[in-house]
Amino acid sequence: MLKTVEGFYRDGKIELADFSGEAIDASQVLVTFLDPKKINSGQLLKYLENLETIQEIQQGLADVEAGETRPLSEFEADMQRKYGIPG
Repeated sequence: MLKTVEGFYRDGKIELADFSGEAIDASQVLVTFLDPKKINSGQLLKYLENLETIQEIQQGLADVEAGETRPLSEFEADMQRKYGIPG
């Protein structure tokens, strides 16, 4: 799971603005220093969405490798029941 937390770099330390997440002691992180004069919030949001998409794809591939899938016909039948789609 990806968790994005805003923070600041001050006096050689990274301070998180607000973190009430589910990190564990050995969480892997990526730190990107942004130039405040060049920040494009739209591009930054798109970048974060892309990271989340990559994580979801990786999780899906891991599910397939672990055999945690079901036949398409079963999924189709469930969706038809759930949404009242005639079969």
